[in-house]
Amino acid sequence: MSLTMDDRDGWIWLDGTLVPWRESRMHVLTHALHYGSAVFEGERIYDGRVFRLSAHSARLIRSARLLDYDLPWSREEIDEATRAVVRANKLASGYVRPIAWRGSEVLGVSAIGTTVHLAIAPWAMEGRLSVQARDAGINVTMARYRRPSPETAPGHAKVAGLYVICGIEKDRALKAGFDDALMLDWQGRIAETTGANIFLVIDGKLVTPTPHNFLDGITRRAVMGMARKRGWTVEERDVMPEELGDASEVFLCGSAAEIVPVDSIDKHNYQAGPVAKTLMADFQKLAREPDSEGFGESMHLMAETARAA
Repeated sequence: MSLTMDDRDGWIWLDGTLVPWRESRMHVLTHALHYGSAVFEGERIYDGRVFRLSAHSARLIRSARLLDYDLPWSREEIDEATRAVVRANKLASGYVRPIAWRGSEVLGVSAIGTTVHLAIAPWAMEGRLSVQARDAGINVTMARYRRPSPETAPGHAKVAGLYVICGIEKDRALKAGFDDALMLDWQGRIAETTGANIFLVIDGKLVTPTPHNFLDGITRRAVMGMARKRGWTVEERDVMPEELGDASEVFLCGSAAEIVPVDSIDKHNYQAGPVAKTLMADFQKLAREPDSEGFGESMHLMAETARAA
């Protein structure tokens, strides 16, 4: 029997203190629970170190600022808190979920007057897919909902409320026998799946959509860096749905997913080809480098966080 997320041994870092896993609680009138104002990250542990930890911590701070609140911890303090809770749980590999939210002192659309909280919860996790499933690739369908315009929502923030449509589309895909759903943006361009960025191999070039109003993923940046290091051409541009038929390979990437080949997107069929397989192997090496906790290819997050201070 698998463990439920709320009933397991371990420690969670909560507002500066290591708290037993089962004792980490929030009030039912917490602002974030009612209005979706929490910001969060998803991080992976390799050989006891969190990949691109500093970039994730910087993005967490930036996401909160895009929602008009400041975390009372610096990026360095969040980094160290993450290391401490990973050590406390004795994890060599796994997943980390930092999440910040507005508290329960007042309840209304405005969060003014609430306390900002931060929790960091790590747990053991290897890959989300078996080796066989990863080699075979996943099956994707087109989503009904679209990523919103920048005039509608701050899509470059990792905000809980923006994942409502992702959850709906993920559930719909699973119920229909697919593994995920591919979302377009408000102008009909390919954006991302419900929890990962997308890459396509078209005419020998590695193509990925410009993140107009969705997350410029940290793993996405790593993939682009690895490809360029190999001398491959990487194009970041608008990608239209009709180009799905032009791709020889398609794969997804994200902190939880790592790099996952796509076997099909509705009527379009692909296979796990040499580009995806090479990058999958490269990523496993990159994630375990001694300096893997730094900003890496996501130095822009450090600069953007500093400018917003």
